[in-house]
Amino acid sequence: MARRYTTSIPKLVSKIHYCQRRRLNSTAYINLDDSKELFSTVTTSKLMATAFTLHVVMNEAMIHFGSKVMNSRLMDTPISREVLLGSIEHTLYHHFCGGKTLKDADRAARKLWESGLQSMLDYGMEHAHDNASCDHNMREIIHTISSTLSLPSSPVSSVVVKITAIFRPQLLKRVSDLLRWEFMDNSLHLPWKLQSFPLLSNSSALYHTPHGPEALTLEEERDLDLGFERLIKICESSLEANVPLLIDAEDTAIQPAIDYFTFHAAIMYHNGNKPLIFNTIQAYLKDSKERLVMAKRAADKAGIPLGIKLDTHDCYNACAAFMLEGIANGPGSLILATHNIESGKLAAAKVVGTGMKRDNVQFAQLYGMAEALSFGLRNAGFKVSKYLPYGPVEHIVPYLLRRAEENRGFVSTAALDRQLMRKELLRRLTTLEK
Repeated sequence: MARRYTTSIPKLVSKIHYCQRRRLNSTAYINLDDSKELFSTVTTSKLMATAFTLHVVMNEAMIHFGSKVMNSRLMDTPISREVLLGSIEHTLYHHFCGGKTLKDADRAARKLWESGLQSMLDYGMEHAHDNASCDHNMREIIHTISSTLSLPSSPVSSVVVKITAIFRPQLLKRVSDLLRWEFMDNSLHLPWKLQSFPLLSNSSALYHTPHGPEALTLEEERDLDLGFERLIKICESSLEANVPLLIDAEDTAIQPAIDYFTFHAAIMYHNGNKPLIFNTIQAYLKDSKERLVMAKRAADKAGIPLGIKLDTHDCYNACAAFMLEGIANGPGSLILATHNIESGKLAAAKVVGTGMKRDNVQFAQLYGMAEALSFGLRNAGFKVSKYLPYGPVEHIVPYLLRRAEENRGFVSTAALDRQLMRKELLRRLTTLEK
């Protein structure tokens, strides 16, 4: 049964009216100088806790150390594993995650909603080992989708899905190898292949598949069918709840298979001119712009609205400009996932400059990160979501550490947040504001 979001109605209405007033006065410029305006919806206690946590954990040495520890033999010993996970839970995990359960994540989503932000709920399990764990993950994802059936305007903007949670990674590698080899050899016939958009380009890295792979075995084809059934059930649930699915990018060795499944689902499921399925393009890859252009043109030709989430900032601005120009005069939607201040400002200016509907664009940052950018975009009238993972500590933390290592703007953005938070705390202390 879907849960209802309940909160103080006068308080919620007040927050919404505040954000609506800001939208009426929005401009292309994102103001990150006025700390009072940026953190107006954040309590002093929350501000102090956030500033302290960022000071402790957000530095490159800590990120590298955390990655080494999580991959060390210390995690193989029950006592040391418990101690390490306990310490991580009360620092990194507590700050960057919505909690261990969906109920915890719902509470975090309500708090974000009261501050004018939405949430992208992410059940953070990945790399399933067998069909039983894939089935379990599918049920949890569907449960997450069902939980969004609450208000006409939901605190949840989308639900995140990792394909490795519902397909075994070994199978994804096999499928990716065959898709790469098919790209290099047009005579290769893949009997299981369904309709999709272009997956690879001439600039794509093909070194992951140096030799011609064997065809899928009967058992692998059976597992492929089971994975498709899981994806279809998730999409059907998403369509019923009218909440978009955001498919995360993962390891480049298996990304062709992820793109294949995602684009096939996008062709099957959409709401008129509104995409239901969003694929993630990692803009640091050299072939990202070429693949993005090919997919957009194929989608336009087929009359399918394309939903794209852009990640990281190498080549990011060019990809963002291409998609924004495309959806300004046609179908499609874009999620701009960035912690880079300049990329955020450029994209915001592009949206205003084209005069496009802002409903087709939203920005996204990790929960607990890039707070100034999130609030600055919110105050300028843009839809902003925080990527809100939840689940067991041992499964979520490695993912967050990988994201931190991938994102070059992670640490610099944390430094800006700390600077602005200290400025606002000093202002409140000197004016005796709470």
